[in-house]
Amino acid sequence: MATTEESLTYEAILEKDGVKVSRSPWGADDEIGRLNWITPESQKEILERLDGTKVFDLSVDYFIGMPSWAAAGDPKFDIWMTHTPQGSVNDNLSGAGAEVHEKFSYCGDSMSLYTHCGTHIDTLNHLGYFGCFWNGWTAEKHLGSRHWMVGGTDKYPTIIARGVLLDVAGLHGVDCLPDSYEVTPDDLKKAAGEQGVELRRGDVVCLRMGRMTAWPDYDGYLLNPPGIGLAAARYLCEETGAMCIAGDTIGLEVLPSVDEGFLPVHCYMFSTAGAQIMEVVWMEEIAAEKQYEFAFVGGPMKITGATGAPFRPIAVPLRG
Repeated sequence: MATTEESLTYEAILEKDGVKVSRSPWGADDEIGRLNWITPESQKEILERLDGTKVFDLSVDYFIGMPSWAAAGDPKFDIWMTHTPQGSVNDNLSGAGAEVHEKFSYCGDSMSLYTHCGTHIDTLNHLGYFGCFWNGWTAEKHLGSRHWMVGGTDKYPTIIARGVLLDVAGLHGVDCLPDSYEVTPDDLKKAAGEQGVELRRGDVVCLRMGRMTAWPDYDGYLLNPPGIGLAAARYLCEETGAMCIAGDTIGLEVLPSVDEGFLPVHCYMFSTAGAQIMEVVWMEEIAAEKQYEFAFVGGPMKITGATGAPFRPIAVPLRG
């Protein structure tokens, strides 16, 4: 099969045991996959249609104790003061002197977090197959001492694209789908039909499972979330042409997985489809207002080589 930018499936670099790592149709130097569909022309087309009557924030707050992926020992979000008004008087770390800081009060802080904490985007170097990642990246050739030399968010464009909401929980008439519910292609097709949404190539598809109704309860949000399986991921990537898929859960995919492997939806989307995942996306407001089509606008923190990064997305209604 020839690899072309128009095709929704790509030539294999590695094909083994039922899985595939794809060669990018955008060339050997590609690091962003389907985000190549974002062009100045596509951004202009969206921006010219902005309604502007309202802006919906699709991100969550970061705070101590927030739900975060810690099952594999990754760090939670933490924040601490590095300078305080009285401390600056007492220790003079700034070198300005105690008398100066009696008048000029100084505060500063620092934070640490797993790059997959809070509202964030996963990059294409996050998961792969048999040690091979999107476009043939391997640890032997592309991984440095501290981070990947390819695939980080420093190369990402500002994401300005058509966004669509498929409210799967709303389709079923519930606030939240049951624990470990698998969202199927049939669910997605029915949600699109009932909510009047046409899925198009290049969309950011936002899937509401209703899990944010449990936020910020740690276990209620994190444990056994509903989500998509491989069948739904393939439908969105290979049949409708989704550019990215966003979910309101910690992992987008159903957990425990209904498919074989470790985070099989992640592995497929990154290594096979070249499509990013966005997680912990707040969709309660756009769902309540039945805003099923909008401009999806946002960008991640630019981090060289990162497997993910905090992301601040917004939704703006479109004219017409």
